[in-house]
Amino acid sequence: MCAAPTPQMTEADQIKTFKDFLVQYNKLSELCFNDCIHDFTSRNLRPSEDKCTVNCMEKYLRTNQRVSQRFHEFQMVANENMLALAQKSGNPS
Repeated sequence: MCAAPTPQMTEADQIKTFKDFLVQYNKLSELCFNDCIHDFTSRNLRPSEDKCTVNCMEKYLRTNQRVSQRFHEFQMVANENMLALAQKSGNPS
């Protein structure tokens, strides 16, 4: 989802990271709520709603992790291709 704050990050970076986290969290909450909660006659979650929300969250997180992994793999290949092209043209970067 987002990078974890590190001691080297400036306060502005930490605030941006936290805002990004909140945006993702709210997006996930809204998505799973809209998909899983349909009965407002009780204050408590029904077992089916509870299970649906857990499944929704897990699926979203697995998908997000997979997309991030694929993006990282794509970036690695793109960087290798750029380096090979630079070496081939004689312009090391």
